[in-house]
Amino acid sequence: FGIPLMEACSTDDTTEELNIGGSPSTSTPSEPLEIDISSGNFTSLKDVGGWLNYTAQNILLVRISESEIRVFDNKCPHQGNRDNWSYEGDEFTCGYHNNSYSDSCSGSLTCYDTNLEGNILTVSF
Repeated sequence: FGIPLMEACSTDDTTEELNIGGSPSTSTPSEPLEIDISSGNFTSLKDVGGWLNYTAQNILLVRISESEIRVFDNKCPHQGNRDNWSYEGDEFTCGYHNNSYSDSCSGSLTCYDTNLEGNILTVSF
């Protein structure tokens, strides 16, 4: 029959809306999100290099410097998984196929605008 049944893993962007093995897909909020990074699970963002996969809002957060926290959609561009991320150096790695993505806003992960004032991080979607 000659029809391929499997797709090779790659780090290229894909436009498919798959959600294999991840948490249920939800839409991104349209209102800005305010997070107090001095409370609860967000305290990891107080230190440069600290990061968090905030699955309740489908975002990855990483403290880049004293004045900058970057926020990305936590949907893996490869197959849409959201729940199995690690972070080291300057890359997020999806634990399902070990695809890595830069923490720069010019990489494959969707990057959102942020504003950090004191301990309040505002994310605009």
